[in-house]
Amino acid sequence: IYQCDWSSDVCSSDLYDGETGPQAWGKLAPEFQACSAGREQTPIDLKDGIRAEPGILSYAYKRMPVRILNNGHTIQVNCPAGSQAQIAGQTYDLLQYHFHHPSEHILSGQRFELELHLVHRNKAGELAVVGVFIRGGQANQTLQSIWQVMPAKASPEKWTSVSVNPDRLLPPNSTYFRYYGSLTTPPCSEGVLWTVYKEPIEASEAQLRQFAQIRSEEHTSELQSH
Repeated sequence: IYQCDWSSDVCSSDLYDGETGPQAWGKLAPEFQACSAGREQTPIDLKDGIRAEPGILSYAYKRMPVRILNNGHTIQVNCPAGSQAQIAGQTYDLLQYHFHHPSEHILSGQRFELELHLVHRNKAGELAVVGVFIRGGQANQTLQSIWQVMPAKASPEKWTSVSVNPDRLLPPNSTYFRYYGSLTTPPCSEGVLWTVYKEPIEASEAQLRQFAQIRSEEHTSELQSH
């Protein structure tokens, strides 16, 4: 997920290429040391999970206007107050959601065309992220609503007349992986509660190409092993 301060000199550089790529993040600034020395880093290969009952997972998302921006690294939709999730016995507010091309996590060695991250925070300031893989298939009407107002170039937040309910981006199958990991960009802070659905949702090949054209460079964090 994106938490880097993109206005800073470090974060405004290309964090996915050459001397400032993921392998170098831990050396770019003292506060980024977790990127190389952390013990619970994200993303990971989701495989060999242990079957468990990690608690209630439910959503109370509301239909909301699409407040969208292109921060130069991804497309992000900011969410007004009022949408919440119950995760592992705690209430989290939905802050924003954004997309990665290709997926950051992989599933038993398979990488998907896109990955959606829904970012939440509880009253204690702790983060919980819900991840959803997106593969080629049928056209996705909710994604289409977002794609039609998606800025092609880096731009500040734009209020649009489009509204969506992000719960339409969740898969029908409730099987998921749960682990404690980190932010996926500097400062790579740990203690982030991750929930990643096993079943992907679908988007048409045209929709996948449209996003890929905007994100012409692959922005993928280095895979970690827990």
